[in-house]
Amino acid sequence: MPAVRRAVVDGLFYPAAPEALRGQVAGYLAGVGADDDAARLPAKLLITPHAGYEYCGAVAAHAYALLERQREPAIRRVVLLGPAHHVWVRGLAVPEADAFETPLGEVTLDVAALASLGDLPQMVRSERAHEREHSLEVQLPFLQTLLGSFTLVPLVVSDAGAEAVAQVLERLWGGAETLIVISSDLSHYLPYAQAQAVDHATAQRILALDAGLAPHEACGSAAINGALLAARGHGLAPRLLDLRNSGDTAGDRNRVVGYGAFAFEGLT
Repeated sequence: MPAVRRAVVDGLFYPAAPEALRGQVAGYLAGVGADDDAARLPAKLLITPHAGYEYCGAVAAHAYALLERQREPAIRRVVLLGPAHHVWVRGLAVPEADAFETPLGEVTLDVAALASLGDLPQMVRSERAHEREHSLEVQLPFLQTLLGSFTLVPLVVSDAGAEAVAQVLERLWGGAETLIVISSDLSHYLPYAQAQAVDHATAQRILALDAGLAPHEACGSAAINGALLAARGHGLAPRLLDLRNSGDTAGDRNRVVGYGAFAFEGLT
């Protein structure tokens, strides 16, 4: 029997009941205003947050709504990178599982793609790095809702430099069938106005493809920095879709967490 990485934050970060989860995701997507996306190039890479849906779901939806409008070309594989919150590893962690589970079903892993990374020194196998990690799991219901059937390349990014991450992304880049998603929140636990200023500055650096972000600016800075190097090399055009924090969505304004949604568009 194939090994399945079971959902661990269902009922905490998002609803555990499938119908409730579908309804919540659909509601967030419906709340994204109309945009003139028809004339734009397809999104190759997204940056989207990973907190509980009540806090960041409406922001994440701005990134995923692009996929709802972007029916062609069909995306058949998602390369998903997120930061390590529980288990430190040196490099990027590959899971032992063959599939990841959410209340909406199982997503099969692209085991051939994961195996193709085996010769890279920054890659490690660590089931522990994945078993409690929410940064990847919370992205899956949006992807399952919008893409239906796809394979997944999930990587937890811990102690890794931008060049090491970019090398991995380059190997997995593929063509129009492959979407890259970077899971990251922005600033953590600053007062509301200070967080707004810090996150605005971080967003401007992302839009400038500045691959020197620090962890206090974005918890997924290692993955973002590598993605920015890769985006620069492929000539992708970055676009800010939404920038808010938990004080705007579902929390008080004394200590907030920042959330941003970005798309990187292009033909490569």
